[in-house]
Amino acid sequence: MRALFWLLVLAALAVGLALAARYNDGYVLLVLPPWRAEVSLNLFLLAALGGFFVIYLLARAVSHTLALPRAVAQFRQRRQQEKAGLALRDAWRLLQEGRYGHALRCAEKANPDNAGSGMLTLAGWRAAHALRDPERSAQWAARMRGHDSAGLQAARLMTEAEFALEDRRFEDARAAVQQLFSRQGRHIAALRLSMRAEQGLGNWREVARLVRQLEKHQALTTDQAAPIRSRAVREALRGLRDDPSALMRYWAELDDGDRAEPALALETGRALMAAGDSREAQRVIGDALDERWDAALVLAYGECGQAGDVVGRIAQAEKWLQQQPRDGALLLTLGRLCRQQQLWGKARSYLEAALAIAPSRAAHVELAQLLDQLEESVLAVRHYRAAALL
Repeated sequence: MRALFWLLVLAALAVGLALAARYNDGYVLLVLPPWRAEVSLNLFLLAALGGFFVIYLLARAVSHTLALPRAVAQFRQRRQQEKAGLALRDAWRLLQEGRYGHALRCAEKANPDNAGSGMLTLAGWRAAHALRDPERSAQWAARMRGHDSAGLQAARLMTEAEFALEDRRFEDARAAVQQLFSRQGRHIAALRLSMRAEQGLGNWREVARLVRQLEKHQALTTDQAAPIRSRAVREALRGLRDDPSALMRYWAELDDGDRAEPALALETGRALMAAGDSREAQRVIGDALDERWDAALVLAYGECGQAGDVVGRIAQAEKWLQQQPRDGALLLTLGRLCRQQQLWGKARSYLEAALAIAPSRAAHVELAQLLDQLEESVLAVRHYRAAALL
């Protein structure tokens, strides 16, 4: 319908022009002595219009001819960029598919002058590393350093740290991450790599700090962070066993939640006992038990040795007994403490009560040793046998 409309418009325009030309008696006189030429105005206008179009077409042809070398160069450049884009896409696709050899061959097609050559080099480096080819991996790593100025330094450092961790080169991983921190700032992925590097190096205090940062930035959930932080703090405490003052300083630096965790309090108490500081061990374990009841801590409370305040521990344990009257571990601990103070009757009653509630090898052995001291050998042998059967 639209074509028919335009056809009618053109037909009407042609008719109009023909009628106008018919009633136009004008002429054009051209004089070039000694010649004179008289031409119809209609013919002159048609010739001028046709001449304009001919000159325009000739000018366009000359312009296109002169611009042809540049157009060919631009066409070739576009073709190279398209090929580089396809190679980059295929290299990363093959890399994600696990076809490392094919990905490496795609990366080898990279032209250093192309904008995407840096990303192709990164793909080739990852493929060579995945193929466990150290020589080619080193070559690609050297090529990757040449793209630092193109904004790929952070990607190179992250990849270096990742590969160093896979190869258990924890010092190299730490160096790469520290360089990244100094030049690009801290972000979650780099903090994760730093945490793994410090774990490998056994720098547990730094691991605990990094875990807190990752948890703060929601990079680790509470359930994920808790076991890592707990192990890091335990290992850090274990490393300070020979220095009670440093151990207590580190313990004081921990937050209330960590100090209330039974496993950490137990590790700290045992470290202090190993260092000979039973009083501090008693205080640490007692504070933790006031926050959270735990059978292992209760038993450790009775193992703090005689250098501490044994009478005070007995009094504290008897207060706890009012709150936990049927706790077998607490009764066993009271029996041990009373035996250390030679309170034979109380020790025997507590140990027998512990066996009545929760029979255990430790309670049988403790009671047997007490009976040996009381020269009740028959009963002592009976408890030794019962301990051996458990």
